[in-house]
Amino acid sequence: MNVTIIGLTVVLILVLLLPFTVKTVEENLEAFLFLMGLAAAFISQVLDRSLFFKALEDPIHITLAVLIAGLLFRWLQTPIEKGILGLNRAIPSRLFLALVVIILGLVSSIITAIIAAIVLVVIVSVLRLDRQSEIRFVVLACFSIGLGSALTPLGEPLSTIATSKLGEDFFFLMRLIGSDVIPAVLIFGILAAVLVKPQKDQTGLSSSLEPESYGEIIIRAIKIYLFVMGLTLLGAGFEPFIEKYLLGLSPLLLYWINMISAVLDNATLAAAEISPLMEAPTIKAILLGLMISGGMLIPGNIPNIISAGKLNITSREWARFGVPIGLAAMLVYFIIILIFG
Repeated sequence: MNVTIIGLTVVLILVLLLPFTVKTVEENLEAFLFLMGLAAAFISQVLDRSLFFKALEDPIHITLAVLIAGLLFRWLQTPIEKGILGLNRAIPSRLFLALVVIILGLVSSIITAIIAAIVLVVIVSVLRLDRQSEIRFVVLACFSIGLGSALTPLGEPLSTIATSKLGEDFFFLMRLIGSDVIPAVLIFGILAAVLVKPQKDQTGLSSSLEPESYGEIIIRAIKIYLFVMGLTLLGAGFEPFIEKYLLGLSPLLLYWINMISAVLDNATLAAAEISPLMEAPTIKAILLGLMISGGMLIPGNIPNIISAGKLNITSREWARFGVPIGLAAMLVYFIIILIFG
């Protein structure tokens, strides 16, 4: 094992363990990943002018999308809340719950997973479901958002990094995994209609959520920029590691290995794993494994973190419902990959 591989192995261990074990790192994840990205690129000796400008460019679109959508949502929060109440009263409650999960999943690739999660929090705060139903609804919606947002580079950091690393066009991920993702989003919507008990008394419902300040919106956009920049550097730095250890692995093995995405943000793993040298079935297996398992626990995906934080959902409450649902989805998609490739 040469010095480069040893150095990258140390960086990988730090990236995998510290956000999960050190609270300071968890609270400053963007800055930590930026430093780890710099370290990985330096160790691999790929930190040149070209990579630096690529790292500056990659986060621009998703950062602007998060900033603009956040501002629009702040300005339109009141009419959105009124619209939610009106729709909830106008159509059957179970159908409304299903439509929320489905629509948020599908539009998250345009409005970003972050804004979709904030809209979800507003909807939940308006509906005032019982605790068990609230948790089930949020978990199912976050599975849907986590899958749907990966269909375009605007949706979330995972899709931004994957598209950039592969050097593909805007609709590449839609073509690659769209036929797998869209049916899953529909199924999560149906599960919400079946497993979530609607609020019987809908009189007097209103949101208890305070609008975000301009400072919060701007800081979130800056954090996303730094996060994606760090992931670009991390992905470029890990190319020697990928070529040595991952390129020859079976897509089915990579699929199950990526269950660690349940405890680690899936964009970080995508940056470390995906390579343009990989074939489409391997990339597809990696992405599906990351996206599905990312919904199982709170740290696995950005929408989970936002929703759980704002609605005070504990890790145990999330896991009690999220893990069985995630395992079932992983098994179903494993069979699909096994049969159809």
